[in-house]
Amino acid sequence: MKLRTITMGFNYESTSSEKLIRNAAAALHSIENDFSKKHYTVQTKRICTQPWNQYMSSKQELLKTVQQINSYGKKHKIDYFNIGPTNQSSQIPWLSEVLSTTENCFCTAEICDNNQIYYESAWEAACLIKKLSTMRSDGFTNLRFAALCNISKPTPFFPASYHMNDAPSFSIGCENSDLLCDSFHTNDSVEDARKNLLKKCEDVYQSIQRIALCSAEEQNIEYEGIDPSICSSIQKDESIVKAFESLGLGLFGEPGTLTIAKMITDVLRQLSIQKTGYTGLMLPVLEDFGLAQRVKEKEVSVQKLLLYSAVCGTGLDTIPLPGDISIEKIYALLLDVATLSIKLQKPLSARLMPIPGKTIRDETTFDFEYFVNTSVMDP
Repeated sequence: MKLRTITMGFNYESTSSEKLIRNAAAALHSIENDFSKKHYTVQTKRICTQPWNQYMSSKQELLKTVQQINSYGKKHKIDYFNIGPTNQSSQIPWLSEVLSTTENCFCTAEICDNNQIYYESAWEAACLIKKLSTMRSDGFTNLRFAALCNISKPTPFFPASYHMNDAPSFSIGCENSDLLCDSFHTNDSVEDARKNLLKKCEDVYQSIQRIALCSAEEQNIEYEGIDPSICSSIQKDESIVKAFESLGLGLFGEPGTLTIAKMITDVLRQLSIQKTGYTGLMLPVLEDFGLAQRVKEKEVSVQKLLLYSAVCGTGLDTIPLPGDISIEKIYALLLDVATLSIKLQKPLSARLMPIPGKTIRDETTFDFEYFVNTSVMDP
């Protein structure tokens, strides 16, 4: 298992911007070193701020600040940064310029909160997704934008991450689908698999938490916790799908998938660690070898993924869609995610990726180390 990210959050202030980023970077590098000493690989170091419209009020100010954060982040060896969400529909269109002028910036828009859907924001988010899809020939820019629904706890995972506290703090997200593969064995019952996974997760996460707590004390920085969500891998032997199918209930996407997804989420929520974020099963189509295969074989659809979101993780994540998909269809998908989030009072998000020139069943052609190519899905 690897640490996908150590994410440091802080409240941005323009008068001390480089100092804030320098201090965050120094703490991240120190924490990374603490984990490296214990033989953990840290894939990325990230920073996030409070929602950007709390410290910027105009598009010009936003663009200037993002360039500043981008410059200081590179200088201090930060991999990615996140300026968080906006809840103002009029500001969502500004994000197209933000994402077109940087490669390391992530941002989001809130389209619902508690029991209310923000219909204008959902529409503007759909328009933005469509516009972002045309900025590169592979539609890749949409990797760095998501629509958020009821994200009420800090998560280290991008794009949803943003800072929610007064003081600087950090949290941890893992690439950990190998935990499923190690815990689920052929001929295991679902109950046996549950017990195996609970023990494995307790052992691994307690170890990670001990290191994190020591680092937090040394750095005098608040520790938010671990988002123990099962995060997938492009490696065939670490695929979420491989783990699911080892239990003998059929192919991923067939009956039984929903049951296993709920069991995994139930285990994660039982863990006796400091938890934050989604705390569920993530099913990003373009980030898991087996998911990509099952999409090609038509075993997995957008509607099935939405169904599984009712009992597990993030919603609709890295979903490759036809380039000619209408704004109305994107809007409808966002509303479905928001409705499910409200009905179940659970955090969900949508990261949709229309691909120019591609139609349903065409093969994607991404060249990105954390993606595995698959077929364009029918929305």
